[in-house]
Amino acid sequence: MKNLVLEDLCELVVDCKNRTPPEVAPGEEPAGYAIGTPHIINGRISLANAKKVSRNTFDTWTARAVPQEGDVVLTREAPVGRVGRVEEGMKICLGQRTMLLRPDAQRTDSRYLHYLLLSSPIQDRLHSQGSGSTVAHLRVSQVRELRIPEVPTLGEQRRIGAVLGALDDKITINKRIATAAEEITLAIASSMRWDRRVRLGEICSLRKEQCTPQELDVDVVDHYSLPAYDAEKTADHVSPASIKSAKFIIPEAAILLSKLNPEIPRVWNVEPDEKTLALASTEFLVLTPILGVSTHQLWAVAAQHDFRSTLASRVTGTSKSHQRVRPTEALATEVVDPRQLGEEGQQIDSLAEKTALVRKENRTLAALRDNLLPQLVSGRLHVRDAEKIVEDHA
Repeated sequence: MKNLVLEDLCELVVDCKNRTPPEVAPGEEPAGYAIGTPHIINGRISLANAKKVSRNTFDTWTARAVPQEGDVVLTREAPVGRVGRVEEGMKICLGQRTMLLRPDAQRTDSRYLHYLLLSSPIQDRLHSQGSGSTVAHLRVSQVRELRIPEVPTLGEQRRIGAVLGALDDKITINKRIATAAEEITLAIASSMRWDRRVRLGEICSLRKEQCTPQELDVDVVDHYSLPAYDAEKTADHVSPASIKSAKFIIPEAAILLSKLNPEIPRVWNVEPDEKTLALASTEFLVLTPILGVSTHQLWAVAAQHDFRSTLASRVTGTSKSHQRVRPTEALATEVVDPRQLGEEGQQIDSLAEKTALVRKENRTLAALRDNLLPQLVSGRLHVRDAEKIVEDHA
């Protein structure tokens, strides 16, 4: 099929209501989630931080179309070009700046369309068409009339979608494994005796020096970033271009504690390896454990809700948008003493090692997917060859 525009491959192209749906009232039964640009990350829709909406709101915001499995969501502003695919069981309505694309099953495969929109040529085209003096945005007509390169037969599309989808499915399974391991770790720490407390500053030190990209050979390593309000706990892979504007880089294991406007401060366990550096901003406190306490054990006690809620009550700042956690307050706040952990501490470390392995594997799988994607979409790589490559990884 030649001389196509996006609308040719879709049964529906629907703009959002362009108003923010209200969150469900306390005590009211939610009917689904509202998603916007922050909830579309790395080609997937995440409901981790999406707000719940009432039945009335859900029906109102889905009057044009109820998103269903296989639909594709595209952002047309702030930023342009994020793409996610509605997965089985998702009950969502669209927030602002998003559009719903329903693939025409007679002309295109849902997964193929998803990956096609994520491919470099289409992403470049979307961004080049974005206009606006302050924030780039696309008009609805520009999305409908987006030029699409020649696409293969429907059968070939399905094979391409299946190959890339196998990698994404494995990534999803690994994320679930990592999440389950973290939940078990937190449960172990919460069962410890909270009468044996210490100040956070007694079991870790605050890293104050900043390691800039210029001080490191950043051309020979991969990188991942951890924004303070990422919708997922796992880190995002970033391109080398992003490294140039980095505030600082963390080349060793550490705990990151968000300090910007913390309703409930978030805590991450970051474990770079020999090929990976963690990229962060100055919106974090970077904590390293003392001798005798592992990074994983430090995370387990710092991630406890009691500690984080206590810290949230001690923030300073005249307005909500400028509230911060002071380093001195963080270090003076009490946590359960991880040095009392015996076998439980070893179990926490073992779980953390498994989590680190699956997340490292995910970075490898994501890199492979991103490498195969443009080659398959352009036809430079045969599907049968890609299938052999994926069989060795997924």
